[in-house]
Amino acid sequence: MDIQENIINKVAQSGLLTVDLANYAPKEDIILYDIKDNLFHGLILKEKDFREFVKDHEWSNYQNKIVAITCSTDAIVPTWAYMILANKLTPYAKSVQFGTLEEVQQRLFLEEITKIDYSQYQDQRVVVKGCGDIYIPESAFVLFTTQLSTVAKSIMYGEPCSTVPVFKRKS
Repeated sequence: MDIQENIINKVAQSGLLTVDLANYAPKEDIILYDIKDNLFHGLILKEKDFREFVKDHEWSNYQNKIVAITCSTDAIVPTWAYMILANKLTPYAKSVQFGTLEEVQQRLFLEEITKIDYSQYQDQRVVVKGCGDIYIPESAFVLFTTQLSTVAKSIMYGEPCSTVPVFKRKS
């Protein structure tokens, strides 16, 4: 007796659109420039020494990089120092931003999410993928959801086989 069963992929037939926010993650590496390395005894910035460093530093090492400028110590750094760094980095770097690696990565993530054409999700049932290899900040999920909820029929979180309902438009 030869019994052959057809396996039906109900997920594929469900009409759900799956969106992986990892696709909007920054593709480039972000280089951290920590001004703490320019501080005298880790406490103060000496203008003369800092200006000498700026003059002699090889800024071309930052060519086409995204640079996050920060100070990881609890020192008071004058605003002009960050401005000088930004000025020196700008001709080389793809982007110069103030903040930690995490803050800059989050900002870049959000910039990409604001560029999405949400009309493609008009009246669609959307699953926002939850797990993956790339860290996605909660702010990315929040921004995507606020924009998506204006057009989608429903929003779920997780995987198509196991979702958590987030939003359903009332008929």
